[in-house]
Amino acid sequence: MSSEAEYRSDPGGVEDMGPVDYLVVEFPGNRMTGEGLTLLVDLVDRGIIRILDLSFIRKDEDGTVTALELRDLDGEVDLTVFEGASSGLLDQSDIDDAATALEPGNSAGVLVYENTWAAPFARALRRAGAQLVASGRIPVQALLASLEAMEDPGEGE
Repeated sequence: MSSEAEYRSDPGGVEDMGPVDYLVVEFPGNRMTGEGLTLLVDLVDRGIIRILDLSFIRKDEDGTVTALELRDLDGEVDLTVFEGASSGLLDQSDIDDAATALEPGNSAGVLVYENTWAAPFARALRRAGAQLVASGRIPVQALLASLEAMEDPGEGE
């Protein structure tokens, strides 16, 4: 794994950045196995993304939300490589918003990352005076449903 310093956020000039996205990943029953984290590290190591913020929260059965420190997760998953991944972009209102998506009794990782792969393209567009006016994401389930509908056009008639 890479050194901890590579995961510290240092956004530099905003004009030089690629698009920034966020994810809220829910872990049912507060079970964080760490599966997938090596792939996240690989994305950073290959320069595809840069982690700006990574936070963890837990929502108790009574709805109480607790922000967790990486050291609070000792024994569950080794996340020490991500210590220092905090740009300050996530504030309490963001954590509260993320918590509304969680079911009680579950926890989540909240990840804010720069798509560094797209930074040269974004810089070129900015230099040309272009600006992003809309963006979105198609959930895999919706994509699969559309593909299935295209394969069986007679269904639903």
